[in-house]
Amino acid sequence: MEKSSSNNLGWLQLLVLTPLARLRFILILGTIGLVLAKWDMLVALGQKWTWSRQGNEIIGEGFEYFCPMHPTFNSEKKNDKCPICFMGLSKRKKGLVSPDALPPGAVSRVQLTPYRVILAGVKTQPVSYVQLIKDINTVGTVEFDERELKHVAARVKGRIEKLVVNQTGQMVHQGDELAVLFSPDMIITVQNLLDARRSNNPGLEKNSRERLELWGVGPIEIEKIIRDGVPVQRIAIRSPINGHVLKKYPKEGQYVEEGGPLYDVANLERVWVLAQLYEDDLGFFTPIDHQLGGDKSNHWRVFATSRSYPEEKFPGSLSFIYPHVDQESRTLSVRFEIANPGNRLRPGMATKVQLQANASDLANLKRADGKALFPLQIKGDKVLSITEESVIDTGSSKVVYKQESAGVFVGVSVQLGPRMRLPNGESAFPVYSGIKEGDEIVTQGSFLIDAETRLNPALGSIYFGGTGSGRATIRPSTPNDEEATIAANLSKLSPSDKKLALEQLLCASQENSKLGSMGVPIKFTIEGQTAFVCCEGCLNEAKVDSAKTLTRLKMLKSKNPALKEKAGVAP
Repeated sequence: MEKSSSNNLGWLQLLVLTPLARLRFILILGTIGLVLAKWDMLVALGQKWTWSRQGNEIIGEGFEYFCPMHPTFNSEKKNDKCPICFMGLSKRKKGLVSPDALPPGAVSRVQLTPYRVILAGVKTQPVSYVQLIKDINTVGTVEFDERELKHVAARVKGRIEKLVVNQTGQMVHQGDELAVLFSPDMIITVQNLLDARRSNNPGLEKNSRERLELWGVGPIEIEKIIRDGVPVQRIAIRSPINGHVLKKYPKEGQYVEEGGPLYDVANLERVWVLAQLYEDDLGFFTPIDHQLGGDKSNHWRVFATSRSYPEEKFPGSLSFIYPHVDQESRTLSVRFEIANPGNRLRPGMATKVQLQANASDLANLKRADGKALFPLQIKGDKVLSITEESVIDTGSSKVVYKQESAGVFVGVSVQLGPRMRLPNGESAFPVYSGIKEGDEIVTQGSFLIDAETRLNPALGSIYFGGTGSGRATIRPSTPNDEEATIAANLSKLSPSDKKLALEQLLCASQENSKLGSMGVPIKFTIEGQTAFVCCEGCLNEAKVDSAKTLTRLKMLKSKNPALKEKAGVAP
């Protein structure tokens, strides 16, 4: 009997229990596989269930939760955190606080976490007066100074007996003999001179002397003729200047008439550089510059360089501005006078020309109605200016970001002058209006700050004024230097208000919130007493519960050591 029961149990285990065990194992494996396959859907369902539970915690209509430190951030969920400072939220009625109005001239405001400021590499610098230089670069061509071109002609008819200078390009000096001219008329005039001296006829002698001088015979040669008493038949043609022979006309033995061309001589100790200026640059020149004259000075310094001497600058001066614009190239021709030691600048050379002027000199330029052409802000020879990296050019306006307080930047529309440069070569703009001396502006990272202000609000919950959902990913942050922030914000109060704020130390509404930690403290009066709160969000709360505010104000002014120790403020 027992043997039969044992057999039945074995068959039961073999036929039922073993398949069930195997089936359970298969079910477990199948369940695990299904969970893995549907994991994303299960996570989404879990999040949806969590959010629906949070939705049940939404407060009644007409109320909201806000960040006391950043009142513009609000949420309907109590458990949300401020995405800027990660603080818990407080309750208030909707519509009590509206975002701060932008100051006049401001186009945007943004507040960044310290992490974002460091990530963007933001650097600031106060606006100040510096020296600015205006540069105009152009190209030109070296030309002869027309005033130093001399034409040597025969003053009396005759025959070229000898060419002392017989090749083009030969260098000559003033008074050097160029050619010898045989002239029969010379014999008659010299004889008249000798006869007048022998007969003591001053009138005839004077006439003869003047004729010889007109023919190019110098006083020394005339005295030698009188001393020797011998008539001469030849006259020496001499160079009127130092220079080189630009062109030689006659040949030896050639007969020339009076006034016939002999030589062209050019002096290259000073040369002209003819260059072109675009119409955009004409506003930097006043009508008086169109004829500056030889020794008249102007505010432009000129430097020319050539490919032959790329490391050497040849200084010069602006001497003439042509009165018309070339219709094809839309350029205006200008002329510079440049000293040419050693005759290294040769006519026909191409040069680069740079004109320089101090920005302070441009302030004297006037329009036709008498107003300043460039309304610069000047102190001495320095101009209020900002660097080019500080400016965001939108096309229709120019924006500069000014730091209001730690991490808070305001975009200000500014009026700027033409692009210039600092003495170190960095590009900068003179400031007409929009900012003043001492304003702390962003000099590096302004483009990234401007990008923050243009973000989609749904993506911008990490900055001031963002309206993203409270479920934004929290990024790591770098803490502010709180003491420096407090000191900076308190310094913006008047001396009397600053003294009262230091006596109070903490916000009249929020516990453990130091005045100045959330911006410039807000002053208000409650039942005749002056008090301060840390931000706009606390102001309405302090006024609604005036009894509580007065009690707290009394405690703060009593300088309770325990309260100060709890707030982390040294007594």
